[in-house]
This record gives sequence, C-alpha cells and structure tokens, in this order.
Amino acid sequence: MITAPPGTYPVYSVGFWKAYVIQMRPYLLFISGIAGLAGMVISKTEQVEWWRVLIAFIPFFFGYGFGQALTDCFQTDTDKLSAPYRPLSQGIVSVNSVFTVSIIGLFCCAIILYWMHFMSFILSCISVFGLATYSYIKRNFWFGGPFYNAWIVALLTIMGYFALSTPETRTFPIHLLPFVLVSFFSYASFVLIGYLKDIDADRITNYKTFPVVWGWNSSILLGDLFALASIFFILFQPLNNVFAIIAAAIASATILYGQIVGHTTKNKNERGALIPILSTVRSFIFFHIAIVLHFQQSWWLYMIIYYILFELILFKRPSRYQV
Repeated sequence: MITAPPGTYPVYSVGFWKAYVIQMRPYLLFISGIAGLAGMVISKTEQVEWWRVLIAFIPFFFGYGFGQALTDCFQTDTDKLSAPYRPLSQGIVSVNSVFTVSIIGLFCCAIILYWMHFMSFILSCISVFGLATYSYIKRNFWFGGPFYNAWIVALLTIMGYFALSTPETRTFPIHLLPFVLVSFFSYASFVLIGYLKDIDADRITNYKTFPVVWGWNSSILLGDLFALASIFFILFQPLNNVFAIIAAAIASATILYGQIVGHTTKNKNERGALIPILSTVRSFIFFHIAIVLHFQQSWWLYMIIYYILFELILFKRPSRYQV
C-alpha cells in the first residue's frame, strides 16, 4: 500500500480538490464531452430530448478527467520528469487519494450511464479496464500506446449512441462506423504527437513509446497517416450543411498545420511539440463539432460557445508547454 508523503492534502480539504482539478486537466474534458455528444446526435437525427442529452453529457464530460487522473496514478515516474507541475508529481496529493477519488468518480459516471442505457454501462466498464491497463501498454509496447488509448476514446462515441437509443437497441449500425473511426484516428494522433513532449522523460524511465523507439521524424510521419485517416473518415459520408463543412475544414486545416510544424521545427523537444499537440486537440474537437452539426445543424451557436469555453480554459492551464 502506497502512503501519502508528508505535506499532502487530505482528501476532505479544499486544497486537495483544487489540486485534483488540475490533475484532471479540465481543458481536455472538452474532448470526451464532444465525443460523447457526437455519439448522441447520430442516434437521434430528428428531435432530441434535451434533458436526456444534458444528463448523459455529465459522465462523458467529467469521465475523461477522472480517467486522466486514474492513469496518472500508474505513471508518476515519468510524470515527475515530463509534467512536474502536476500535483501528483509534486507530492501534494497522494496516489491513494487520487486513485480512490478517480475510481469513485468513474463509478458514478457508470451509474448514470447504466440508467441511460445498459450497453453504455457495459462499454463504460470496458473503458475503465482500458484506462487501468493503459500505462502498462504505453510502457512496454511501442506500437500499442496510441491505438490502445484511441479505442477507449472511440468507445465514448458508441456509448453516446446507446445513451439516447431505445432500451431494445443492442448493436451499433455499421454505416455509422466512419464517425467512430474519426474519433479513433484523431485521438490516436493526439496521443502519438503528445508523446513527443515526453520523449526525454520516457526514455529515462524506460517507457517504450513510439517516439522513444523510432524518433521524432518517424513519429511525425505516422502522425501524417493518422491525420489523413481522420480527414478521410470525416469526409466518408458527405456533410449535409455549411456549418458542418466549415467545422470539418477547420479541423482538417488545423491538424495538417500541426503536422507541417512538426516536420519543419528545429526544436525537437517539448517546445517544438507544443503547436503540433495543440493542433491535434483543436482538430479533434472541430472534427466532432462537424459530426454534431451534420446531424443537428441548428446547434451551431451552442458549438461556437462550447469551443470558446474550451479555448478559455485551455488558456488558463498551469503550464504553457503541457497539454
């Protein structure tokens, strides 16, 4: 049993919860939120029940933060080097406390999803298993990290689909699979490019990530393939309105811009990785906004507000070079 080092905040203190919010990376909650929302809208192409959307949105939005904190409990060695600003890295919150709160938070999210739809609950349990085992895959299998993390996030879109479906629904339609693949490849891009800022720390702590094994240039080349796959699948089914088309165009331009910067930067370190990483995050959100607007064109104003809130919270992040 790991015990809290001296000076850590107890879980019942205000200091702990402030630190825990930082550990959750609140600007990334917009990733899981929009992925779940995209799944919800593809299950309801006409009138939606707002109260069901709002209730289901809660576990999708906050579940990512609980999941981030949970995985951090298993990789404190590399985070102390690559992300020293995080409360776990500083030792001001304990692994035990963060682990316990994260599990309870994920359990509460699962209960809400169980109430929404049994299949969403089952998939949420599978995703929690994936989160708990992700660090092992990241540490030991260079080919596994981006794909392993991406399938967990892609499940959010499927879970969103079931959350608003009828109780009798038990299968996900094959013709909607390209939208799930947008989630998969655009998030795999974020994971892979995100490894670039940690390459030195991961090498020291013996994490066999793709950049550690194959280097910066090969990682950017693989990122090109993920970016092109994301663009291909968002265009696989022609978007049906100008708002969705604009969002998809912004997403495509953003992720390609990040890849170009990754190829041309002279700083192959955390500073050089900043723009490529930010581009993957922003493009992920825009890709999914495009999906939402494809099915719910009238939501364009809500999507603008959603994205502005994301940028505001991203701007407030504690460390400029950490995403």
